[in-house]
Amino acid sequence: MGAIANDWLGPLSGEFKKPYYKKLYETVLHEYQTRQIFPAADDIFKAFEFTPLSEVKVVILGQDPYHNVGQAHGLCFSVKPDVEIPPSLVNIYQELHDDLGCYIPNNGYLVKWAKQGVMMLNTVLTVRAHAANSHRGIGWEEFTDAAIRILNEQDRPIVFILWGRPAQMKKAMLNNPKHLILEAPHPSPLSAYRGFFGSRPFSKTNAFLEANGLTPIDWQIENV
Repeated sequence: MGAIANDWLGPLSGEFKKPYYKKLYETVLHEYQTRQIFPAADDIFKAFEFTPLSEVKVVILGQDPYHNVGQAHGLCFSVKPDVEIPPSLVNIYQELHDDLGCYIPNNGYLVKWAKQGVMMLNTVLTVRAHAANSHRGIGWEEFTDAAIRILNEQDRPIVFILWGRPAQMKKAMLNNPKHLILEAPHPSPLSAYRGFFGSRPFSKTNAFLEANGLTPIDWQIENV
């Protein structure tokens, strides 16, 4: 498994010593040894690696990694540059176009966002091939809840974007008045028409960041 080596390590180090994490580690290790698991083991903690704690301005919460071959690489909703754009991300791009006028790119690689301070965190960090939610309940939620609590405690403005019910269930942990919480239905084709389209999360995020003296996010993903 990959490791966390930046400024996330200190605040999260207590989790690694807890009994649940030892069990989680053993379970995940066994899964990688015996099954096809996504993302690659070295990519499990990419969301933490790409977006150091001190640089987080925005948090997008996903559920669990994409479960088809070659898709997941450790950032929620993102896929590698040569992979077909998944349906939820197609809808995110459509809303981004309608909200800010960004052109719709030919790839779904969202690392540009992560490097600007958009933490793209799934609540579960691994999944069996072709089996959505297959690693739900093995301990990842406890770990990512700890990360969400750490983010909530940051004494600076952060935007939390909660799409869909699983993400919105984390709202109870977010009680810091400095932060902005944006909620909408999930961008999946099953629910996007129930209020995701037209929710304008990108312009609302940038308006909040600018009002607090922070550089807005350049949301445009370029063609490759």
